[in-house]
Amino acid sequence: MSAVNSVLVDVQTIFLAGLKAYFREVNPLNINVVGEENTAEGLLLFLHKNLQTNLIIMDLNLPDEDGLELIPKIRKQFRDVKILVLTSYGDYKFVGQALKSGADGYILKSNETEDLLKGLEEVLSGNTYLAPGLHITPPNGKRLLGNKKSNYEDRFVIKQKLTTREHEVLELITQAKNNKEIAKELFISDQTVGVHRKNIMRKLGVRNTINLIKFALENQLV
Repeated sequence: MSAVNSVLVDVQTIFLAGLKAYFREVNPLNINVVGEENTAEGLLLFLHKNLQTNLIIMDLNLPDEDGLELIPKIRKQFRDVKILVLTSYGDYKFVGQALKSGADGYILKSNETEDLLKGLEEVLSGNTYLAPGLHITPPNGKRLLGNKKSNYEDRFVIKQKLTTREHEVLELITQAKNNKEIAKELFISDQTVGVHRKNIMRKLGVRNTINLIKFALENQLV
C-alpha cells in the first residue's frame, strides 16, 4: 500500500505527539505524517505548499477559526483531500454540520483506537465514517422542529420519486445506521435495505453514502 501523506491539526501538542507515536507503532494503513499544525491559517498554508497531502486529521477547536468554518474552505480548495475530524465534541449538531461542510469522517478522542483505524480505513476507501454512538440527528430520530414534514419537503420527496419506504431508509442512513441495523428496525432483510440504498442514491444522483447524507441534510429531507 502506498503511503498516505497526512497532516495532523490540533492545539494540544501532547496529543499530536501521542498520535504520531501511535502511527509509528501501529500503522497498517501506512499513514505518513508529513506535517503538524495548530491553526487554521497554518493548515491552509501547509496544504498550498504540500499538494500531495492525502489526508487531514483535525480537531474542531482551533484558536484562529472554528473548525466547522474551516472544513468547507478546505473542501473548496482541495477537493480530493480526505478530512477526518478527531475531536472531543460529540453533539449531533457538530457531527451533522461537519459532514454537511465536507468532512469524510468523525471520531471522538474518547473512542477506542480500533475506531480510529476503522475510520481511517473507511475514509481512505471513499466512504463516510461515524464512530460508534455518534449521530447527525437527535438520538431519538426526531426533527428539531417536530416530526411533521414541510410542504417543501413533501414536494421534494415526490419530485425525486422516493417511496415511503425509501424515505424511511434515508432517515435511518442519516443517523449513521448500517444495513443490518436498518433492517432490524424496519423488519426487512439486509439485502432489501441494500436495494433501497442503491435506488435512493440513483434517484438522488449521488454516488456514495457521504454524498447521500450531505444531500439529505442540505435539502432538509430528514
